[in-house]
Amino acid sequence: MGRQVVYLTPSISGSNMIFEHEIPEGSKLYFASTAATKRFIENRASELLSKAGFEEIITPLFSYHQHQSICDERELIRLGDSDNHSMSLRADSTIDVVRILGKRLGGNTEHKKWFYIQPVYRYPSIEQYQIGAEILGESNLAVALKQATTIFKTLELQPLLQISNINIPRLLSELLDLELDDFRHVNIEKFLSLKIQWLTQLVYLEKFEDIAPLLEIAPEAICLELLKIQALCAGLEYPNVVIAPLYYAKMLYYDELFFRVIEANEVYAMGGRYRDEETVSVGFAIYTDTLIDKIKLR
Repeated sequence: MGRQVVYLTPSISGSNMIFEHEIPEGSKLYFASTAATKRFIENRASELLSKAGFEEIITPLFSYHQHQSICDERELIRLGDSDNHSMSLRADSTIDVVRILGKRLGGNTEHKKWFYIQPVYRYPSIEQYQIGAEILGESNLAVALKQATTIFKTLELQPLLQISNINIPRLLSELLDLELDDFRHVNIEKFLSLKIQWLTQLVYLEKFEDIAPLLEIAPEAICLELLKIQALCAGLEYPNVVIAPLYYAKMLYYDELFFRVIEANEVYAMGGRYRDEETVSVGFAIYTDTLIDKIKLR
């Protein structure tokens, strides 16, 4: 069956006319087989996560705290409440889930494993549907990573799994007086221009077995973070893995091990370890729309 997300954009270039059937650019329309495919993916994920002991949560569309999650606040769609307090549409689910469970529902539930199936919104009118899971109080990313890869296996997909550690760019920024933007924008030429042997090896590090030689020459602080990547990779039961030690996520809350599931220029999922105040947790989000496009091409 055909599976396609329809992205509707204004059809009259350079005109202020907006037809009755038009929707804002970046919005999505699902119908017929497309809607059925979306529901198929969501149902499969929901069944797997429920069997693994996760409970479902649907968070409010409006939030007061999204600026604490998003690196670029210009991506937030802002508005005011009845008392003119600043709030925004939900641009990320993770921190809202953690805080609602910890501070609002804390007395009503002790459950730690939660999942959600809901969209997030970015300026000016971008919708992105997600299947997400959070494990509160869990510091071992392997637990969340296993759930994410199980969903891909069930969907008969095996995209590239990229393992990173957010602490490595932060430490390099301090050790070598580099800007974090150099890592956000993958400024490889600048890293190589420093002509530091261990840094050059770090730039080209991709395979699990190449970590051990680097541990012999890299600074101790970097070695400690590489060992965390090594331990995570050693326990993986997933065949398509690459290491990207210099990758720096654009979400403010990730603080250590991090992963992305990617293919070509598409990101299918991302997740990692994060901290909210004193609570360390792990989680991930799968991007439903890219999966619909992928399944369509199979």
